[in-house]
Amino acid sequence: MTKSNKEIVLEVLRRSFVERDPTVVEEYFGANYKQHNPAIADGPSAIAKMMPTLTGLTYEPGMAVADGDLVMVHGRYTGWGPKPMVAVDIFRVVDGKVVEHWDVLQEEVPAADTASGNAMFTIRE
Repeated sequence: MTKSNKEIVLEVLRRSFVERDPTVVEEYFGANYKQHNPAIADGPSAIAKMMPTLTGLTYEPGMAVADGDLVMVHGRYTGWGPKPMVAVDIFRVVDGKVVEHWDVLQEEVPAADTASGNAMFTIRE
């Protein structure tokens, strides 16, 4: 059974940032992987080299939305910087491989400190 693009991206995030499983790179990243995060180089080897350095990082996926070859996941990274970061990671998936990635990161503000009182990150079941 073929996995959906959304299932592929959620597996890539889990295996990369939760399990730190280096085999995910060969299995799911395209050879010409293009990275739009300014701190990470192009190519799947950049991801493989980065994974072992993320010893203090935790990742929690939240909402995920797929539209054609694009998948967006709202998640929380703790340990990426001095404060938890809420992110939207956007992936382009072609023929079962992640070929491109963008992200938007913002320091998390506790719900008690927001104008609305709403949390920036929620897990939708």
